[in-house]
Amino acid sequence: MSVARHLTTEELHEGLDEIRRSPRDQGALVLIVRRPGVNEREVLERGELDLAQGLVGDSWNRRGSSRSIDGGPHPDMQLNIMNARAIALVAQSPDRWQLAGDQLFVDLDLSPANLPPGTRLAIGSAIVEVTAEPHTGCGKFVSRFGVDAMKFVNSTIGRELSLRGINAKVVQPGAIRIGDTVRKVPAH
Repeated sequence: MSVARHLTTEELHEGLDEIRRSPRDQGALVLIVRRPGVNEREVLERGELDLAQGLVGDSWNRRGSSRSIDGGPHPDMQLNIMNARAIALVAQSPDRWQLAGDQLFVDLDLSPANLPPGTRLAIGSAIVEVTAEPHTGCGKFVSRFGVDAMKFVNSTIGRELSLRGINAKVVQPGAIRIGDTVRKVPAH
């Protein structure tokens, strides 16, 4: 895995125009990362999304959350999804994307204006639903990408664009693979 210099706030802001060009209604699944254990990552060509497990083989269902009522896995934080253009900017190298800790990286506008909670996305044969739980990052994000990157993704513009990503849950299980179309599912 390559080591990258942490970008400054100014360098990060220079990448905003590219991120804003993300497709709004239909994009692509660029990367799938399974986290079998703490600080472990497996990059997958294909995966299975399951109602109970989230990404099959991922450790989400074994991780506790301070945001859940019982301290167990939070049902609305089953999947972490990040904009591929945002992670490309922050990480600088594709082999560092997995360090963000998200499972799915998509080329799609993840802003709450475009994907408010309750929005459904079809990915492969699966459907996921955007949840209201905020995705803000942690100390590991700072150590991997820098303080300026954390401040950038959590800034006013960072929150407006969901640069740190979004949380979602599986509502229809199915198979996913790199290159699958990610598209908004019309409301019923």
